[in-house]
Amino acid sequence: MKIIRNPAPYTWDNLIRRPALETRLLDKTVRSILEDVKKNGDRAIIQYNRKFSGVDLEYFSVSREEVNRAADQIDTELKSAIHIAAKNIEAFHRSQLIPEKKVETTSGVLCWRKQVAIEKVGLYIPGGSAPLFSTLLMLAIPAKIAGCAQIILCSPPGKNGGLDAAILYSAQFLGVEQIYKIGGAQSIAAMAYGTETVPAVNKVFGPGNQYVTLAKQMVNLSGTAIDLPAGPSEVAVIADKSASASFIAADLIAQAEHGLDSQVLLLTDHEPLIKNVQSEIEKQMADLPRAAIAEKSLMNSKLILFKNIAEAVTFSNHFAPEHLIVMTRNTDLIISEITNAGSVFIGEWTPEAAGDYASGTNHTLPTGGFARSYSGVSLDSFYKNITFQKLSPAGIQNIGPVISTMAEAEQLAGHANSVNIRLKALSRRNQ
Repeated sequence: MKIIRNPAPYTWDNLIRRPALETRLLDKTVRSILEDVKKNGDRAIIQYNRKFSGVDLEYFSVSREEVNRAADQIDTELKSAIHIAAKNIEAFHRSQLIPEKKVETTSGVLCWRKQVAIEKVGLYIPGGSAPLFSTLLMLAIPAKIAGCAQIILCSPPGKNGGLDAAILYSAQFLGVEQIYKIGGAQSIAAMAYGTETVPAVNKVFGPGNQYVTLAKQMVNLSGTAIDLPAGPSEVAVIADKSASASFIAADLIAQAEHGLDSQVLLLTDHEPLIKNVQSEIEKQMADLPRAAIAEKSLMNSKLILFKNIAEAVTFSNHFAPEHLIVMTRNTDLIISEITNAGSVFIGEWTPEAAGDYASGTNHTLPTGGFARSYSGVSLDSFYKNITFQKLSPAGIQNIGPVISTMAEAEQLAGHANSVNIRLKALSRRNQ
């Protein structure tokens, strides 16, 4: 990890730059995949499964038998953990159900809003060396609460041609039945455009690598809604001298093991803490199964010393991390100053892994600085809102002149006339 001491503010933009693939190559590759799937459907999916996952699948729809077998492969302890996590996630997301009120904005003018579930949603669940069945819980549970009529699940197949048993068990537990063995940008294309096997959806959800993130952004331009730009994972830790070096090291490693392009930062005002954290990382990495991945990620990560914690907070807001851990004295004061972060973890007993799995908050969060303008996935993500208004005769008389005046000022005579004709009708009626 790189140690940086007292960086001047004019250098901050360079420090927060995320690792990235060569843009032109990435754009060309993803665009080619999307166009191929849109044109050739299932045939393209079969070819990409062979190319990227190394499996030759004539059929990539998961059968009921495969799902049932998965339940037998999951031990009781993991099943129990999934059930408890699901209960907490459901409780947190159900708390977001807010009844809409009808508002009389002016006498005789009634306005209200109705939440309507998005009919068809597609969930991308990362697989490969780290099959994220927890992401399925985070996405399918609010989709079910919202009442989405159709939930499509795509996840990349393993070398054996199947999906991870925990993903399949979680899908069965949550009642998700349309499951497909497709990964990467091609899965986003399949859900956005539809194929002979995969139905097209209205909105695509789920985190992924830079190929998946760019594919989501591209299909969004052609009319398919997406949850948010969620690419390589990242964490920033703000810590002072009161913080535990072993806890910090564990949290940094936990994020680094996600992938080679994960971003990890420690922001502190206490230089001895940097040395202690480095020492702890070396100790803990020795027993880490994914040490090779974490080591490469940590090579691009930074330990940054600031003059004080206030400056570290300012830098963190500039960075806008996906996950932010605050291990300081006076955490209430610190978190009151946080304006840009996907999700915040407060105090030494709150590891980022709590939000990843079982605290109840959603772990599908904006990355790459998008936390400046995006929120993480919530129950609202699975709704669209329709507004309604109803005017009585008194209502159109009260606001009609206002509407007419504004329409005429914008030189939209038809708009003004649609009001004036009603006002004249009421005037004749009242004579």
